[in-house]
Amino acid sequence: MKHNFTYFFSEGVGNMFSHGFMSFAAIGITVACLVVMGTFSLVAYNAEVQLETLESEYEILAFVDETCDDARTQQVGRALSKIANVKDVEFITKEQATENFEKKYENDYMLQDLDAEIFRDRYAVFVSDLNAVNQTAEAIRGVEGVAKVRVDEDIAGGFITLRNVAGIVCIALIAILLVVSVFIISNTIKLTTFDRRDEIAIMKMVGATDGFIRWPFVYEGFFLGLISAVVAFLLQWLLYASVAKSLTMSDTMQLLKIVPFETIWQPVMVIFGAAGILIGIGGSLTAIRKFLRV
Repeated sequence: MKHNFTYFFSEGVGNMFSHGFMSFAAIGITVACLVVMGTFSLVAYNAEVQLETLESEYEILAFVDETCDDARTQQVGRALSKIANVKDVEFITKEQATENFEKKYENDYMLQDLDAEIFRDRYAVFVSDLNAVNQTAEAIRGVEGVAKVRVDEDIAGGFITLRNVAGIVCIALIAILLVVSVFIISNTIKLTTFDRRDEIAIMKMVGATDGFIRWPFVYEGFFLGLISAVVAFLLQWLLYASVAKSLTMSDTMQLLKIVPFETIWQPVMVIFGAAGILIGIGGSLTAIRKFLRV
């Protein structure tokens, strides 16, 4: 077994170096596909994080009836916190509401010095699941002491739609690029295998099993995929850091929060490695299958 492993290993490495240009082409193409897949995946991941941040800030406003005293207002808050899907409840006095309103429209002189009496005490209700916003809003309306509820259903629906579309597009692109990568590396290795078709035929005739013939090509694909994954990972890191730095320095894009690569490099490295090896081995097995039919 050890002898076979040494043979398969040496043959796989030898095949890779004996067809230097084709191996370089296979690595280059695989690196390109991995970087494109990684870029789309990281964009989708950052979009998901951004959406989660926006969702966490989404609020339903429950306005307290003006006839409620302080004790009754506190009871309203406790009742709201017990509603299903409610993650957190924050009380906002009419004075705070006035101050926030003035800060928001500080450049409009007509809105200055507003009387706090035109505002009501209210609770900002934060939800766990945006899909259940309408049901949560109905439950809030049923709380005694709540005079009015303001819920932006269009914004909640927009968050959900954007998240679903981003996820579907990302999965579709990754699947397409994965298939394309396997196809390309398969054809690249097939060209190198074509030169050895007579050798493979002779090995079959003298009794070599399909597994014995196949394993060197599996090792070759493994090394091609692993090298591609390492190169692609380093390029992806440089590209990500460059884009993140550019966005940070941009005055118009500062609202976008980019997840630091230092916090996600480990799972990204594992995914790149797994994808590269899968593409390499998958391409090799697809390429050698035709030549085993002798």
